[in-house]
Amino acid sequence: MVDAARVTAPPPDGSLPDEITIWEILVRLPPKSLLRCRAVCRAWRSATSTRRFLLAHNALQPTLPLLYGYNFVGDEVESLDIIPFHQRAGAGELQLRPVARLAQDSDFHHLEACCDGLLVLSFRNTSVRDWRFAVCNPATRQYAPLPLAYGSGVEYSLLGMYPHTPTGDYRLLMFRDSVSMHHQLVPDAAQDGSYIFTLGSGQPPRHIGFLEAEVLTFTFGSLLFRGSLHWRPPGNMIMVFDTTTELFWQMRAPAVPPGHAKLFQMDEMLGMSGFNDAATTIDIWVAQDYESEVWACKYRVDFSVAEFTPRFGKFDESSWVVVMPSDGDVFLLVNFGEWLLQLDIGGKLVATFHRRGLGPANLRLKQTLVQHTFFPILEGYVTNSPPFI
Repeated sequence: MVDAARVTAPPPDGSLPDEITIWEILVRLPPKSLLRCRAVCRAWRSATSTRRFLLAHNALQPTLPLLYGYNFVGDEVESLDIIPFHQRAGAGELQLRPVARLAQDSDFHHLEACCDGLLVLSFRNTSVRDWRFAVCNPATRQYAPLPLAYGSGVEYSLLGMYPHTPTGDYRLLMFRDSVSMHHQLVPDAAQDGSYIFTLGSGQPPRHIGFLEAEVLTFTFGSLLFRGSLHWRPPGNMIMVFDTTTELFWQMRAPAVPPGHAKLFQMDEMLGMSGFNDAATTIDIWVAQDYESEVWACKYRVDFSVAEFTPRFGKFDESSWVVVMPSDGDVFLLVNFGEWLLQLDIGGKLVATFHRRGLGPANLRLKQTLVQHTFFPILEGYVTNSPPFI
């Protein structure tokens, strides 16, 4: 609510006071709409450009699950869409609108991590055929490559991204494996293990050891929850990385097959979903007591693959199921070939969407127009330019 002492009398022309317009209306707009409103007058542009306003605006933005979608021309990938999932459907059809589109011409991009409105992408230059990282902000259309290599045959693989609260930095947790990197043993074994890279620091990644983190490179991404990154590797434990102390620890996991387990946040609690091999039952667990590591199965969703197969095609190894909490409710996204189905908690079909090349990111985006000082100092930094379309 606006402080009554700060509200002035309405202007003589009958329009709303600036205090109401700026701090009750403009502050709630999506980033794209807000940027358009800045063109109305200099006063609005000035008021909505301050750091105080941008932080307040970011705090009111929804945190939405992310999907990614490749666009094809024939069999060639033309672009990559970054798609926040809004739970809105009309006439049984999902509405999926990208917040950014990246050209896939000389570089092929893939979504890797997300934190506070920032995205980390891996990209492969088709001329040199190696992988690299880039950071971008889809709301401000800022993009910059990072001085890091990625994956097998190069230097680092990405485990997660997080804000380091004591310093205000944004950091990447990486894993380096010199055996897979060079396809031969390297005498300096200290080079293997976990590393931390600070965006914009100008320093090389810092080695923190912990070779066991290699198994995390095979999990379905990380979840930032309560200031820690979480993964569900094989076994009966969840791996946790405290982003303040920058140390690893473990907590108990519910009885969900690791190959089908996915972590998510639901109602301020840590959640985990998993489905059986026949993909007919999905169990949804929540950590009722996070500190004591007490889990409970909150939902069991039954749905018949056979019911959807005649219309939407086969459910096979390329299909996927993702639990999507939203506004206190829970629903499922199920992929059948080129079809995306939205199911309610009872397993009933709510809406559909037909698109080739759509996939889950296991990430959540909260868009921000807050400016970050590390962007301009990165070599190759651009704004509102390619690869953005």
